[in-house]
Amino acid sequence: MSFRETLQQAAQAAGYPLTDQQLDQFGTYADLLLKTNRGLNLTAITDPDEVAVKHMVDSLLVYNKERFHNHTIVDVGTGAGFPGLPLKIYDPGMRVTLIDSLQKRLNFLQQVVDTLGLGQVRCTHARAEDAGKDPALREKFDVAVARAVAALPVLAEYCLPLVRVGGVFYAMKGSKYQEEVDAAHHAVEVLGGKITDVRPVHLPGLEDHRAIITIEKVRPTPKQYPRKAGVASKRPL
Repeated sequence: MSFRETLQQAAQAAGYPLTDQQLDQFGTYADLLLKTNRGLNLTAITDPDEVAVKHMVDSLLVYNKERFHNHTIVDVGTGAGFPGLPLKIYDPGMRVTLIDSLQKRLNFLQQVVDTLGLGQVRCTHARAEDAGKDPALREKFDVAVARAVAALPVLAEYCLPLVRVGGVFYAMKGSKYQEEVDAAHHAVEVLGGKITDVRPVHLPGLEDHRAIITIEKVRPTPKQYPRKAGVASKRPL
């Protein structure tokens, strides 16, 4: 099957049917990703069918209309744009900020945004710890998302400071998600959050286990968090 056919079938099976325009946009995104990846390490997945399922459709699994449509979304440690850009393609009404620490990756993301004609996408060059201290970003977002960036206690310190009270942080996690959840309760509570849901999800055609962790922001994050760059990963809460 072609990339387009694989993507269409997998997205449909996952419950996220795509329009012809969206399929065109995802195809252009994949082409740019694989072309740029020859000179810049963006992804270890280079088979187009695997890109369709393991990157594009996987990114959509976090989506729900109530939380995302017409809301502000921050994708922390976005890398090659996952999950933020697929979510934006799927629901253009979102206002998306993509945060990454490497300018070359952000240059690629800006190229994708410009080529696809996506509005209301901001590419921000920052370490997550610095973003969380920035008054222009701190507690400004309805939703934070992150995909396989760090262990959950560390990831919570990166992401929760960016979420407004009443907002939510979604962590997209792999097979050891329950161990991460068990280890993260203290950190989440200290940072003003509460784990409210652990939802196993399934990618069509794959047998591996993964889950979406929902963390509600119930109190402001204490001002001493996030700590300086590198501290959270060395000394998790």
